[in-house]
Amino acid sequence: MKINNLIQLEPSEITERFSKSSGPGGQHINKVDTKVELRFSAMKSPNLSQSVKDRLKVIAGNKWNQKGEIVITAEKYRSQSRNRELAKSKLVSLILKALEKPVYRLKTRPSKLVKVRRSDEKQRRSKIKAMRGRVRDDQN
Repeated sequence: MKINNLIQLEPSEITERFSKSSGPGGQHINKVDTKVELRFSAMKSPNLSQSVKDRLKVIAGNKWNQKGEIVITAEKYRSQSRNRELAKSKLVSLILKALEKPVYRLKTRPSKLVKVRRSDEKQRRSKIKAMRGRVRDDQN
């Protein structure tokens, strides 16, 4: 299975299991195994670098099991072939997301001028809101 121009997964790394699914289909659901459970042994994959595997583990979340496999299920459609394609596309999108290197934000501090402006704006807003209060009758 092709991920991008550089990465191609071997068929031996992916296993599929089929079972009866829930959802639409009526009597068809009770007869045909349309649910797809796709397993990709990510930790054993020679095509992925260790950093990509680490990011993939974080991104996959509860889809990642103790054996280092990613387990993806698909039962959206009535046909097995469409569910297979859906599961494969979910796997490809996970791997592509893991291939993107995260951009780290550089911490910056607000300048003195920005702090002064913010303080002035807060004081101005405070005065406006104070004017909204009840009018006191001091003529007694």
